Amino acid sequence: MKRKLAHDNTHLTLDERRTIQAGIENGSTKAAIAQTIGKDATTVAKEIRKHRTFKPRNTYNRPLICAKRNQCPAKPCVIKCDDYIEPACSHRDKSPGACNKCVKSPQCYLDKYFYNATKAHDEYRRDLVDYREGINLTVKERDAIAETISPLLKHGQSVYQILSAHPEITQSPRTIYNYIEGGVFKDSGVDNFSLKEQVNRKQAKKKLKKRKEPANYDGRRYSDFLVFREEHPDTPVTEMDTVYNTPSGPYLQTLVFGVTALMIGFLHGEKTSENMAESINTLQAMLGDEMFFKLMSLLLTDRGSEFEKYQLFEMDRSGKSRLSIFYCDPMQSCQKPHVENNHNYVRDIITNSSPMGQLAQADIDLMFSHINSTPRRSLGGKTPYEVFSFMYGEHVANCMNIIAVKRDDVVLKPWLLFGKRKV
Repeated sequence: MKRKLAHDNTHLTLDERRTIQAGIENGSTKAAIAQTIGKDATTVAKEIRKHRTFKPRNTYNRPLICAKRNQCPAKPCVIKCDDYIEPACSHRDKSPGACNKCVKSPQCYLDKYFYNATKAHDEYRRDLVDYREGINLTVKERDAIAETISPLLKHGQSVYQILSAHPEITQSPRTIYNYIEGGVFKDSGVDNFSLKEQVNRKQAKKKLKKRKEPANYDGRRYSDFLVFREEHPDTPVTEMDTVYNTPSGPYLQTLVFGVTALMIGFLHGEKTSENMAESINTLQAMLGDEMFFKLMSLLLTDRGSEFEKYQLFEMDRSGKSRLSIFYCDPMQSCQKPHVENNHNYVRDIITNSSPMGQLAQADIDLMFSHINSTPRRSLGGKTPYEVFSFMYGEHVANCMNIIAVKRDDVVLKPWLLFGKRKV
């Protein structure tokens, strides 16, 4: 046989709230009121506690009150002490939970609560509309989120980057994106154009260009690299590439160290194998032979003319072997994805129209310090600097002129290097 429910699980009506108010005024218990309207006693208790109105006491004659005021030797009581206890009232605090028509109310010096059925029903109707319409934020919560994300978006940070540094924002990145695109934070200056990337992006032209394959790539092709990786699976891979805006330079040689995603760069005036290999020599001097072999024993790059003289990279200045270099297949940048993906951060700061000729190596080190202080989803919310420092030591990153930048101070905009921020 189906058990009969003690209550109907429906919302309280205005008449039922009036019954609750009458029960309070008659001094009935919550259980008695609940039985009268066919509801659970907890429903009545929550209704009274949520919609009762607070009326503070008159503090003119009694600035402080304490439950121990009659027994405490320290008199008069002028400030709250460690032994202070707030006076209790069973009629107000337990059952029925409000002070409506309490016989002691005229002489009572405590804070009071009153329940009004009509006012409680109006509040309920207003809350019901708010819960079912619009966004799941109060005005105060919206303004707090906007105050946090607005300056950081202007610094070029992504939504994921901001949320990883601000756990007090409980919404997911997708929810924040929806709020921004829906204009929730528009009054705070945050709109769709504040986002790091726009949905509508110009499609790249499918233009392929066949490169002449030099014969000296034998034994150093990408297929050879895969064989090497099978034989030496624990050897970390460093990926190398070049970034430039004009064919005449200057040129930025970039290096990404394995799974840590830490990226460094060297600025060059000429795009030759000799210049690029000299940076490897400089890096070896910075790190020392032991750490250099840990980081750079396996190098993967593309078939650019600036990397084709493999002997300059594989041998140090004394003619000793120091690393193995391999080359991706023609037109297959996906074979070195880490360095290619990190170039997105570089292009946020050094755009295609940026005057790279104004930059010095110190500017490049500053840029990569900010990039390496950007948290990555692929690193579980950690920054490349944090992961690299954990694996190899913070002093190694500092040897390469990479320092930590506080997450809220990270800037991924051109004005980091090319002038003052535009207001």
